[in-house]
Formats: sequence, C-alpha cells, structure tokens
Amino acid sequence: MAQNSLEGVFGRLRRRPDVEAPNLQAWDATDTLLLEAAAAVVTPGSQVAVIGDRYGALTLGALAALGVRKVRVHQDLITGERALRNNAEALGLNAFGAPESSADTGFAQLPLGDELLSGADTVLLQLPRTLAELEEIADTVARHAAPGAVLLAGGRIKHMSLGMNAVLQRHFQSVQPQLARQKSRIILAQDAKASSGPLHVPAVEHLAELDLDVAARGAVFAGPRLDIGTRFLLTFLPEMPSARHAVDLGCGTGILAAMYARQNPDSVVTATDQSAAAVASAAGTARANGLEERIAVLQDDAMSTMPAGSADLILLNPPFHLGASVHAGAGIKMFEAAARVLAPGGELWTVFNRHLHYLPVLERVVGPTTVKGQNPKFTVAASRRRQER
Repeated sequence: MAQNSLEGVFGRLRRRPDVEAPNLQAWDATDTLLLEAAAAVVTPGSQVAVIGDRYGALTLGALAALGVRKVRVHQDLITGERALRNNAEALGLNAFGAPESSADTGFAQLPLGDELLSGADTVLLQLPRTLAELEEIADTVARHAAPGAVLLAGGRIKHMSLGMNAVLQRHFQSVQPQLARQKSRIILAQDAKASSGPLHVPAVEHLAELDLDVAARGAVFAGPRLDIGTRFLLTFLPEMPSARHAVDLGCGTGILAAMYARQNPDSVVTATDQSAAAVASAAGTARANGLEERIAVLQDDAMSTMPAGSADLILLNPPFHLGASVHAGAGIKMFEAAARVLAPGGELWTVFNRHLHYLPVLERVVGPTTVKGQNPKFTVAASRRRQER
C-alpha cells in the first residue's frame, strides 16, 4: 500500500459540514487498519464497496493507496456524504459519472442494497455501534456481494463486543478476529451463508404506552423503543402550541412527529434527520399510523435546506455525542438552525440532560427561554424566537 499517499489523504481531511473542533478529527486508527488489511486482498481489478465511511477516509484512501479506480460507498449520515464530497474536491477527486470527473474513476454514493454491493469482492466496514445495524448490514452484504467476497469490519476495541462476532457468524461461514493494533481491531468475514427469508429489516413494533406503531431501521437511535428523553418531552405535549407548520428536528423513528400530528390534526409536520435510516424509519412510522399525508420526511443537515422563518414550532431531543465523543457542538448547531428556521414568535421545545448547560445558550441563540419541567435526569425548556430578525 502507498503509505505516503494515504498520509497525504488523511492529512487533508476535514469534517465539514459536521462540527469541527481541535479534539475532533476526520479519521481514526481503524481507517488505517482497514486500508492496510484491504491492501492484502485488493488487486487493481477489484470491485470495492465501503460502508460507514464517516468523512471519506476509507473511500478516498482506497482510491489513493489501493490502486482501485472505482469505489461504491454507503454513508447513513448526510453530513458524511457531504464531507466526502468536500474532501474529494479538495483532493481533486470526484464522484464518477459527475460532469467534471473522468468517466471511469472516482466514487459513487449509494443506498445500502444491491446497487452498492453487486459484484463487490471486497467490502470495508466501519463497524456500527448497534448490533441491529450490523445485522442489517451483514445480511445485505451476504445477499448481494460477489461470491467469495471478503468483508473487513473494523472498529475501536472499546466499542466492539462478542455480540458482533455472533451477528457476523449468522451470515458468514468464516469469521476471524485479527490482532488488535492502536486500540482498533479488524474482523475478517467471508464465505457468505445462503440467505433465506426476507431481507433483515426490523418489522414495525407497537408501543403500547403510546398506542403507536413504530418502524425502526437498524441504524436508528433507540430502535423501536421510546427513549427516556422523548418520553419526558411527550408529557408536555398538551402544553405545546398548535402550529401551522411543526418540525421534529432529529426525528429518529418519528415518534414526536407522529404524536404531535395525532394531537394537532390541522398542523403540517416535517420530520427531519441527518440519517437516511432515521428518515426511512419516520416515513414508516407515519405510514403505519395513517399519518403519511400529514407528515413529510426530509433528510437534511440541521434543516439547512428549509427556508428561514418557515416553522412555527420545532421539537428537539438533541444528541450530546458526535460519533464516540461527548460534545455539545451537535446540540448548539441545532439550536442555531432552529433560530434561523423559526418564524418570529415561534417556539423551540427541547429536552436535554440536566448536566448540560444549554439554558444560557438557548436564551442567547434563540430567545427568551422558560424551563417547563425537570426530573432527576432531564430538563424540558421552551424558547421563543425573538421578534426582530
């Protein structure tokens, strides 16, 4: 493998449009380990697919250092897709098929499925955090990749578990964990088992406490369950205003959107998330509850494509992690987005962990903020968008 080429790629990677900070970087030791392992099996004629590339390190590293001309890649987060394109442009690479690119080199960003994996003999995977997501990925790779394909799945040791081996063993005859290095490890899986039954996509489950059917793809936070922050925010649903246009920001499975739409039949609701799996799940939840005509879904980065002043109410249960890092930047980015998208006098209703010092930030970024309630773990606050713009 051309190590100098790889170092040249990694040294220029940025996270933008995702949050950037001195303690956050756009690649990790797992990316290096995966590409080094791939160098032992990839030939110039190999068809390579990449899954879970956070900011483009695997895709661009493969193009620069493995001698392959095309890479197909699936990224769940729209911020990752945009970061890959930004980094590729900075390195003089483009998506193949784009007008400015050469005809037969580059990368294509595709959904998880047959188009991504058909004919692929090498698959590089940044291991997901949940077994449900890994189950969906492993099942899809086993079904659609080329016969004899090698899956190289890597992660940080602290986030790996024996359960991951068990998931891979359900779909591959051979699963071999490799020696760890720099606190990362690779699992080599090959010889896919014959698939039977429908593709592993979690079924819709009924939440009895809400009398709501919830659809959840594997990558969605909390799966089909009701996370405790959302549960607490929902207790304030009767106090929330009836809005012409309400937004469930960071919608996940769309529970907030569905419950608000059910209680406010005259409101139009948008469920938006940066995750493709979340948006697909929210759409499934809306359909399962007969709300598909009332709830629009949108994959977006913090409402970046929504017009300023276009919403009267935004509901938000913000993350406080960026990948594996605890970082307030994701929440603050969402508050700033809400301030832009809310109409004057519109309201942002937020639930967040009590240890996070978000109240002064909400007051400064959005407008006058009132604590609506607290329990031992969470705070719910309502912030009113200032009238001046």
